[in-house]
Amino acid sequence: MAQIEVQRQPAISVPNAVAPQTGGVQFIPTSLYVGDLDVTVTDEQLFQLFGQVARVASVRICRDLATGRSLGYGYVNYSNPRDAARALDLLNFTPLNNKPIRIMYSQRDPSLRKSGTANIFIKNLDKSIDHKALHDTFSAFGNILSCKISTDGFGQSKGYGFVQFDSEESAQNAIDKLNGMLINDKQVYVGHFLRKQERETTSSKTKFNNVYVKNLSESTTDEDLKTIFGEYGEITSAVVMRDADGKSKCFGFVNFEIADDAAKAVEALNGKKFEEKEWYVGKAQKKSEREYELKSRFEQTVKEAADKLKGMNLYVKNLDDSIDDEKLKELFSEYGKIISCKVMRDPSGVSKGSGFVAFSTPEEASRALAEMNHKLVVSKPLYVALAQKQEERRASLQAQFSQMRPLAIPSVAPRMPMYPSGAPGLGQQFLYGQAPPAIIPQAGFGYQQQLVPGVRPGGPPVPNFFVPMVQQGQRPGGRRGAGPFQQA
Repeated sequence: MAQIEVQRQPAISVPNAVAPQTGGVQFIPTSLYVGDLDVTVTDEQLFQLFGQVARVASVRICRDLATGRSLGYGYVNYSNPRDAARALDLLNFTPLNNKPIRIMYSQRDPSLRKSGTANIFIKNLDKSIDHKALHDTFSAFGNILSCKISTDGFGQSKGYGFVQFDSEESAQNAIDKLNGMLINDKQVYVGHFLRKQERETTSSKTKFNNVYVKNLSESTTDEDLKTIFGEYGEITSAVVMRDADGKSKCFGFVNFEIADDAAKAVEALNGKKFEEKEWYVGKAQKKSEREYELKSRFEQTVKEAADKLKGMNLYVKNLDDSIDDEKLKELFSEYGKIISCKVMRDPSGVSKGSGFVAFSTPEEASRALAEMNHKLVVSKPLYVALAQKQEERRASLQAQFSQMRPLAIPSVAPRMPMYPSGAPGLGQQFLYGQAPPAIIPQAGFGYQQQLVPGVRPGGPPVPNFFVPMVQQGQRPGGRRGAGPFQQA
């Protein structure tokens, strides 16, 4: 195993730790998670390895349901928490099928697993440092729940890793003692783990040394950048980016020794003109940071525009295909001053039948709404309403649907009699298709009345083209020629 050369306190061994805590929740650990398994490792191999420590209750390697191929991790369960603790202490990073396994307590609660509590991030690690070497270094500061070096597809270290402790105090202590230290002659960064979204939101607040400058003149050279930016502090490098033919791309980068000097240069030079070119000078960003900033700026601009036009912007639909921007403006111009007017079109330029009209005041928009809604334009009634944001429109529709109740539709059982139970008396009306009461021995042996459009029950007989449904083995009606029966 690779060794880390760093001056530190002796490692603290915790072979009998039986109740690690995560997020302040105590649990009795008898189940172990086993990761970084080679795909050829079998349940039997895992059982034999962990059975050397103590009696194993059960083992399971997780596999793909479709192919049966190992997913590279599994679980080992003991009956005694001290057996689990001893197996973790003795077998962690043991090679199995020539690949070191990684063991940690199984935490079933996903909220605790994903919370990032007491999780730290280490970067700029020497490529020779493996899981065990990293674990041995950080175990001096507390009980470790998980320790991992990030690797590529060939198993080679990417130069960074993660360590999760069972308490925030241990994590903070490790950060305070090891951040900035030399490990195998490389200065490492140790800090709290942040998710990608958190990193992006905090990236703009962090200090920077590298400065990006664009809109340069084609004649600007590396020496020119060094001269201009050198007035604000010590520069380690300055370069104008060029294409394959050596022609300037009109942007470049300047790296300062001190972050405060970089900030001063940005503040002083951004927007200044050099050779009739207005420079943009700012923090050099990764592509992901740049995309996040542009997206945030665009969303903010859209929100501000929508808030500014609230109550003044109208949505119009059911427009005829002949209506363009100018005709739409003519239709609404009599109700006030129009700021903008647009008919929406698909990529091929065909009208979508909808558009927007923005007025200078809410009063003008209200007047236009009252007058133009349902008005016929080129034989089509317009629909006009106040424009809404997508989330507002969705919430409004959900509120409408939640208030709607399904209509109660009466239904008749297939063999239910169409008359009241018991013998009908005089004055009760029979429906078309039913036999007189004297010939119906019991309920359910008649046939269901069939309704014909335009024919009222109890009216004159219908032509013979309508054949009612009849129970098998029964003859329609009671008597031949029997028709509707009604009290005179």
